[in-house]
Amino acid sequence: MYMFFRKLVEIWFKHLKFKMTVLNPENIPAQNGGFIVASNHITYSDPPVIAAVFKGKFSFMAKSELFKNKLFAWLITRCGAFPVVRGAKDGAAIERAVNDIEKNRIFVIFPEGTRSKDGVIARAKSGVALIAGKANAPIVPVCIMYGVNGKKRDCTVAVGEMISSEEIAIADITDRKRIKAVSSLIMDNICALQKQICEEYHVPIPGTEALL
Repeated sequence: MYMFFRKLVEIWFKHLKFKMTVLNPENIPAQNGGFIVASNHITYSDPPVIAAVFKGKFSFMAKSELFKNKLFAWLITRCGAFPVVRGAKDGAAIERAVNDIEKNRIFVIFPEGTRSKDGVIARAKSGVALIAGKANAPIVPVCIMYGVNGKKRDCTVAVGEMISSEEIAIADITDRKRIKAVSSLIMDNICALQKQICEEYHVPIPGTEALL
């Protein structure tokens, strides 16, 4: 059942809804799970777009409000989603994420915690660093941009080099300075990928237009 829905998602988002371009496809891990994908967040299409690029079984947090509709809740649950209360310190959700990674799933997270209306990448919340540290898992940074080639259907996904678990290890999860440093490292990688996309299409980085 899972693979059936996963294939439908891939066909719809990769071939029908969007004209998708993947930059640095060589960075897509050969392994089917046991790592984290950390991406910027623009639209509700981001999770299935990522699912169309990476191969494996997924796990991702979704805000609890999305589970109020029973049909939609059933669908996204089949695709690997589980609810989290946005803004709350949800220890159970973090443990669920760590457990799923240990079960060799690909855990998808949007470190900013919310969607960006203007494409500007914000600072990361602490969740991504905590989950990576607890799971001792590597992270693949990703940046998604839509319409950068002047067409609404265009979707470009840039995949970064995997950040090893050693680089983002957190010996003490109460060490706020280390958590902040790991979070910043992850977002720096995502920002570098956004810059690569913009250079590829000769467009300004979101938020810098007024400086030109």
